[in-house]
Amino acid sequence: MIIVLKPGTSKEAADEILERISEKGCRPLYMPGTERVVLGAIGDERVLKALHLESYPQVESVTPILSPYKLVSRELHPHDTLVSIGGKVLVGGQRFVIIAGPCAVESREQLTRTAEVARKEGVLCLRGGAFKPRSSPYAFQGLGVQGLEILSEVGQALGMATVTEVVDVADVEVVSRYVDALQVGARNMQNFRMLLEIGRGQKPVILKRGMAASVQDLLLAAEYIVSEGNPNVILCERGIKTFETVTRNTLDLSAVPYIKQHSHLPILVDPSHGTGVRELISPMTRAAAACGADGVMVEVHIDPVAALSDGQQSLFPEQFCSLMKDLRPIVEAVGKTL
Repeated sequence: MIIVLKPGTSKEAADEILERISEKGCRPLYMPGTERVVLGAIGDERVLKALHLESYPQVESVTPILSPYKLVSRELHPHDTLVSIGGKVLVGGQRFVIIAGPCAVESREQLTRTAEVARKEGVLCLRGGAFKPRSSPYAFQGLGVQGLEILSEVGQALGMATVTEVVDVADVEVVSRYVDALQVGARNMQNFRMLLEIGRGQKPVILKRGMAASVQDLLLAAEYIVSEGNPNVILCERGIKTFETVTRNTLDLSAVPYIKQHSHLPILVDPSHGTGVRELISPMTRAAAACGADGVMVEVHIDPVAALSDGQQSLFPEQFCSLMKDLRPIVEAVGKTL
């Protein structure tokens, strides 16, 4: 619930209420504003009601948070959250963020040449998979720690923040040492042990929507991370499985404005996985910008034909350059910069 204190309420009086909330096993939140102090209380609603907080003389109003996801809801946090990746990229602000790179790190040369294409277009965040969960056990599974080392070194050399997927709870610590942001893939969106482990750190995380997950499922997964103390969560719409077969997934862009209305967390769109079709990435990226997304994750490869992973949905360098050119007027039309 949200507890709004009367103007002029002292910090000592606020602390007294926060202590009462904590004594009942609930989580207290202190949110001072410019004119008045707002407190939050997360926990069993029956316990919170028994506190009778509205009877305190310092309390102006008490409002229950109705959504099942409390900490990521706009009810509790009405202002947009901004998440910094490596001090180079701010997601959730006035810039439409591009995160680009190959599906997988295959070699130092491959990643360097691909990253140079993206960097030349002004991209400041490089993606690349080191551990690759694949549908087939015989497909390329990534270079592991060697891939992390290459990604880190190339990112530092070009002044780019880095993002990679973590696929196992045991890998969270080692992956966190090498990159600026962790990606939780669709297959792990409801790997709650992993979400809790990531939540205990402060490393930014890009949380992708599961293949059969509802928007509420995604927001509740984010709640796991934030509830452990890590507020640096970026959501990502990457398409869901439907009866449609002409695309790899069905990219649900309606999720973007819905999430913007109901959550303060920034949201990206992944048109590469969302469509699985190279020719659809550019128009769906433009659509993502138009519907209010904070940015996109796009797969680019120096030579998609020779790619060891997802070459069919990776842009050629010249296609990526064209995308950046075509995207600019759309981004400016919605009041953002590229």
